[in-house]
Amino acid sequence: MALLEVESVHTYYGNIHALKGISFFVEEGEIVTLIGSNGAGKTTTLRTICGLMAPREGYVNFDEDDIHSFPAHKLVGMGVAMVPEGRGIFAKMSVSENLDLGAYHRNDNAEIKNDIQHMYELFPRLGERRTQLAGTMSGGEQQMLAMARSLMSRPRLLLLDEPSMGLAPVLVDFVFETIERINNEGMTILLVEQNAHMALQIADRGYVLQSGEIVLSDDAKKLQQDPEVQKTYLGIE
Repeated sequence: MALLEVESVHTYYGNIHALKGISFFVEEGEIVTLIGSNGAGKTTTLRTICGLMAPREGYVNFDEDDIHSFPAHKLVGMGVAMVPEGRGIFAKMSVSENLDLGAYHRNDNAEIKNDIQHMYELFPRLGERRTQLAGTMSGGEQQMLAMARSLMSRPRLLLLDEPSMGLAPVLVDFVFETIERINNEGMTILLVEQNAHMALQIADRGYVLQSGEIVLSDDAKKLQQDPEVQKTYLGIE
């Protein structure tokens, strides 16, 4: 079985049918990206996987366990972590305190210290600002912190929701390079990203969401060559 399997999932906001029977999978070690326009259901998909929303129908399997009814905090302990759109850092806490909270369910203190040092190696800017209040940092630095905090839980599956949103181009490049680096270290990643060009460049496979349904799926390189994807999401006529 795949590490993550989403099967025939229907999710609602009240009476609004947000996800309409979507099915997809993520193999261990892959980067899989979900692309689509605003309102297509990308964030809802991540929120359903990580326990912030419950599907009315269908199931979500993680490592062969049906997790569709599990709360988010339990899933973190099982190895599922999410970097939300908008980052969600603890603004009145320091960088190091945010990282400590990322490891709240762990009790291997020596390994936690090693992981914090690794985060400072991945994101040198955070090491320079370890005592700074997170809310006083730039948007790019906050995005680095949100990613590092999630990695502190030692997930097996990392969900990334719009990691490049609002960032300067040089920081966008850094974020995507870091995503590739942590994937090369063994992290499985499900990436939601408006920047379809960058997402498909680093992904192994991709799914196109439209109005709550998956309308296309393929290897990332093949999706880059698909005329409809080029026209709609890559700006290529």
